[in-house]
Amino acid sequence: MNKLFLDRLFKISERNSTISREIIGGATTFFALSYIIFVQPAVLSNCGMDFGAVMTATILSSVFACVVMAFTANYPIALAPGMGHNFFFTFTLCGAVATGGFGFSWQQGLTAVLISGSIFLLLAKFGFRSAILNSVPEGIQQAISAGIGLFIALIGFKYANIIVVSPTGLSLGKVFNPITGFAVFGLIITIALHALKVPAAILFGMLATLVLTLITGYVHYEGVISVPPSISPTFFKFDFSGLFHRHILEIINIVFVLFFLDLFDTIGTLIGVSTRAGLMKNGKLPKAEAALTADAAGTAAGAMLGTSTVTCYIESAAGVDSGARTGFANLVTAALMLCALFFLPLTKMIGGGIEIAPKILAYPIIAPALILVGASMMQSLVNINWKDPTEGIPAFLTLAIIPYSFSISNGIAFGFISYSLAKILTGRWRECPWLVYLFAVLFMIQLYINH
Repeated sequence: MNKLFLDRLFKISERNSTISREIIGGATTFFALSYIIFVQPAVLSNCGMDFGAVMTATILSSVFACVVMAFTANYPIALAPGMGHNFFFTFTLCGAVATGGFGFSWQQGLTAVLISGSIFLLLAKFGFRSAILNSVPEGIQQAISAGIGLFIALIGFKYANIIVVSPTGLSLGKVFNPITGFAVFGLIITIALHALKVPAAILFGMLATLVLTLITGYVHYEGVISVPPSISPTFFKFDFSGLFHRHILEIINIVFVLFFLDLFDTIGTLIGVSTRAGLMKNGKLPKAEAALTADAAGTAAGAMLGTSTVTCYIESAAGVDSGARTGFANLVTAALMLCALFFLPLTKMIGGGIEIAPKILAYPIIAPALILVGASMMQSLVNINWKDPTEGIPAFLTLAIIPYSFSISNGIAFGFISYSLAKILTGRWRECPWLVYLFAVLFMIQLYINH
């Protein structure tokens, strides 16, 4: 009876699947994206957030969003705090002004994420989300994805001590040292597993590196299982008054970028995974708005719990390849996520870092994951029209300025501004949507104010 109920509720047989396939697919998706449990606390702790609380917030927000996706859209597409979004939050939104950041406190950052997620949720009622997405040139979209990939990879190289900060800027570090050796070992293992199409390649790569650091004594064994860490250090820690004391254009630009990144990540992943699962109908995705709503609700909930933007994960494709076709697979992923709450000691050993100097940490265990994720995001570059200077050059500026300025918003700003000017100066101003012009002006004002 229970199997029959689940079959009817999630239309499992109708989609040519079985409960066992859904369970295997959901488990595969969990192992493919579980690296975020270790990476997210390590990244967000850089802006002063509590490591354990961020881990709990990461898991609970993912569970919530996966369940919403399962019951509203019935898609096997898991959600969790997004890579790229976490780096924007930590190094741009909450980064020091001297290094190109906005200087927000993490409490103000969470407030901005809440506002962005709430707007994302509200616009579902008016159908504006697809209109906004279609207004931004494809070349800029693809360049943003690749630029964020370079940014993530750069952080990975720094975490591995392959790239270091020197008086003249960035330079090659001492590559023949144990810290870099651990990262290179993990990278080789991860690349090999990824090439062999092992779904949990990133996770297994991190675990292999952890074993090596334990054997050599650079990481000390702290156990595996413990009571779930308290979420109170980050729960509902908003700072509306602090946020709204800042310049209004700064707030508008930040909320727009948060919204913008989430929208692009979500729709791109939805289309990619749904096509792979055979869920697209006549080139369109049924229940697309329900899926977008799950993403928006997850982002708002994540901000309340204490983590950065929640988005759909492309790693869900691994679960689809293993047989997942319905939202029941998402429930399996969510259940395994909940189990991960009890693994704080393991998470700290993997994401806690290794001290290489007083108060200076390196993260050789998670560095390979960042480098591999960054590499995978380079695929979007093939979709840019490099032969048209009004398309290719703005895309290049977006791509280059994100890692060079250590700021995702700066890259988007230069992309919008240069695209607008290129179209105007070549007499092709009608090719540029009005929304791009509007934000190009706002970005120019913002750059003037900040500099």
